[in-house]
Amino acid sequence: MKINLLSIFSFAASLLLIACKDNSEKTKPTTKSITESVYASGIIKSKNQYQAFATVNGIIQEIYVNEGDTLKKGQKILLVSNETQKLNKENALLSAQFSDNKNNQGKLNDAQQLVELAKIKLRNDSSLFFRQKILWEKNVGSKIDLDQKELNYQNSKSNYFSSKTKYEDLKKQIDYSSSQSKKNLEISSKLENDFTLKSEIDGVVFSILKTKGEMVSLQTPLAIIGDASEYILEMQVDEYDIFKIKTGQIVYVTLDSYKGQVFEANVSKIFPIMNERSKSFLVEAEFINPPPTLLPNISLEANIVLKTKENALIIPRNYLVNDSTVLDANGNKITIKTGLKDYQNVEIIEGLRPENEIIKPK
Repeated sequence: MKINLLSIFSFAASLLLIACKDNSEKTKPTTKSITESVYASGIIKSKNQYQAFATVNGIIQEIYVNEGDTLKKGQKILLVSNETQKLNKENALLSAQFSDNKNNQGKLNDAQQLVELAKIKLRNDSSLFFRQKILWEKNVGSKIDLDQKELNYQNSKSNYFSSKTKYEDLKKQIDYSSSQSKKNLEISSKLENDFTLKSEIDGVVFSILKTKGEMVSLQTPLAIIGDASEYILEMQVDEYDIFKIKTGQIVYVTLDSYKGQVFEANVSKIFPIMNERSKSFLVEAEFINPPPTLLPNISLEANIVLKTKENALIIPRNYLVNDSTVLDANGNKITIKTGLKDYQNVEIIEGLRPENEIIKPK
């Protein structure tokens, strides 16, 4: 009896193919809701949170607050010491005191007395001159006496106007010096205020970044301040997804600090510039119902909802072949048209019905 080896191999291959088909994972489209969303990661930040920087160079002399303290706007946080600025203020104070109008009133009084004396002398010499002039017109007295009286009158008039001008110039100079020295003191005091770091908002001290005695510069952050009553979500969205994001979209948020809980938020702000290093955009959202307790820099994961559809015909995403076809129960390719997608499922718009069975590709 002859055995046909080719027939045997064909039969075995058929059995193997049938066995493989039988072992393939199978499913049918199901009808339920599907939500398409964009994934984002990020952190929680206090509203108006900022790093407080020194505006001058120096050494931290005093720290007036502790971490966790509440602050009012304008309240002192710490003091940076600078001996040069301290000496400059003292010099400005001395100059202001020296140049003050009250301290120079004696000089003005002396000048005013000279004006008054010159005025009296002018009045007297004027009277003598005009009296002598009248007598001369009546042929009484000598021409020498008249000329002498006129000369005295002219000298007194010149001295009077000269003393008056000196008084006015002295007063202007004292007023100017007083105003200038006061302005210099004001500038020096303002510069001294720059050495006192103050809170820009009503908030909480989340962190003091330096200790007393440390040297600081203009580039040195000294504290982190924020509003503990309100928190925002800072999310990094990939550049490929950013144009899908709109303000007002719902965000589902999970936090490592609240395992197993999902919180809702709304997109509130989209920053229009990309971070070149991470190739992502910063998107902010605000909680609808925030967790009972939050702290800055808690990490988060979020899904920003783009669309939601009820009663959609869906299949698992891992049953897709090249995003446009699936395999029927016999392994044949079926062209489909897809709609919404999430991380597990995809909506089928055309190509399948609920009764169609499909297999998972190898």
